[in-house]
Formats: sequence, C-alpha cells, structure tokens
Amino acid sequence: MEQKKLAVIFPGIGYHKDKPLLYYAARIAQNCGYETISVEYCNMPEKIRGNTEMMRIAAELACQQASEQLQSVNICDYNRILLIGKSIGTIAAAKFAAEHPDHIKEIRYTPLESTFSFVPSVTGSCIAFLGTDDPWSDKNRITKEAAKQNIPLYLYPDCNHSLECHDVIRNIEYLREIMQITSDFIRKA
Repeated sequence: MEQKKLAVIFPGIGYHKDKPLLYYAARIAQNCGYETISVEYCNMPEKIRGNTEMMRIAAELACQQASEQLQSVNICDYNRILLIGKSIGTIAAAKFAAEHPDHIKEIRYTPLESTFSFVPSVTGSCIAFLGTDDPWSDKNRITKEAAKQNIPLYLYPDCNHSLECHDVIRNIEYLREIMQITSDFIRKA
C-alpha cells in the first residue's frame, strides 16, 4: 500500500517559506516523499512584539487563515502528516495538530510561548529549536514548557529569532546541524 505523506509549512509573519529554515526543511520533506504545501497569511498586524493583545490577534489570524486554507485538504487521504512551523506559525501548526491528532508530527522553529498551550497528543511527535537570544521568546519558559510536554528542545547560543547570530560561518554550521536533526526526525516520521 502506497504511503501518502503531506508536509504543511506554517511560516512566521516576516519569515516566509523561502527563508533558510523553512526552505530546507521543505526540501528535506520532499526528498522523503512528502507532498508539500504552504500556508500564507495576509493583513497581519504590525509591531506585535511586546504587545500581548496584538500578539493574540496575530495568532488568532494565523490560526484562522491556516484553517481556512487547509479546509480543502482531505487529511484522511494521508498516512503521514508533518507540520513545519516558524514563530507564529508554530501556534497555528500546534492548534491544527491538536484538532487532528492522528498521525501528525510537528517541527517547531522558534516557538512562541502560546504554542505550548497545545500539547502534542503523542510523545515523540514534536521537536523544537530556539535561540538563546530570541527576543520574541522567554528561553526559560520555553525550556520549562518543552520539558513538561516531553518535547526535545534544541538551544542555539547567542542566536536570535531567525536562529542566527553575528557569525556567518557559525550560522551555516548551526543551519547544517538543525537540518540534520530535522532530516532525522522527518525520516522517522
């Protein structure tokens, strides 16, 4: 019986599907036989960092728009589903996974605290990556929540919300490591 696999990309507001983390993760998924589709957002609020109300509105919009765009996808047609989220996209992906718990795995790049209000239904079905200097996320809270939910969290020293630091060569090395972990996770999915 043929395995039908789907990978859905949930970008961040300013981190679109063609930026390194999402671009290479999608390519890895495609190489592993996944059909890939990407969610796109429109009319998102600006200047949301540090503004709890605007962040809530942005998260609700991302979840709503993702849900609307994925309505035409018959999830039951797929044996394996992989959700790859970045920043606010991790919230939309986690909510989608919570609403469709069967055979879904998640990759969370730079998750926000609200992402962890949705608990993966199966242990081992989710991994996360975070920079220690990410101004959008409290490293200690994210670390605590990930541990509480048994989600492996990979921390990158001195890295920001794009999982980048001041050293270009180190960024390339980190990207390679992140993509190797991503690849291993996808191949096990």
